[in-house]
Amino acid sequence: MAISRRIVLHFPPRITNQSIVCRLAKDFDLSFNIIKASVTPGEEGLMVMELSGDQRNYDKGIQYLTEAGVKIQSLSQDVVRNEDRCTHCGACINLCPTGAFTLEPKTRKVLFDHNKCVVCELCIKACPPRAMELYF
Repeated sequence: MAISRRIVLHFPPRITNQSIVCRLAKDFDLSFNIIKASVTPGEEGLMVMELSGDQRNYDKGIQYLTEAGVKIQSLSQDVVRNEDRCTHCGACINLCPTGAFTLEPKTRKVLFDHNKCVVCELCIKACPPRAMELYF
């Protein structure tokens, strides 16, 4: 049975110079589509991907990632904006890799398009009034 899931991979600095993701295709016959990635050798890495393949191979691939030290997060989590806290400062606009935040020209308010969000969590860390929250 074939499955396809979107996941977020968090790489610890000690393994960012290894070919971890390539092994998913080579050793486990899985297909992957990288949606977003920020991986620098010697620093923490982040990758949002869609991983597809046979259920059994998928499970083995996930086990391999976990054993290699990769933290795996499902995109079943959501980022939401607490409207009461948001001051529309715009700190989130330029750092969002998918363009989920835009500035409304007339009102100068920051708009958030939930459908473009890939739950990379960059906005959560950057938001001064802590208006962006992770929802499970």
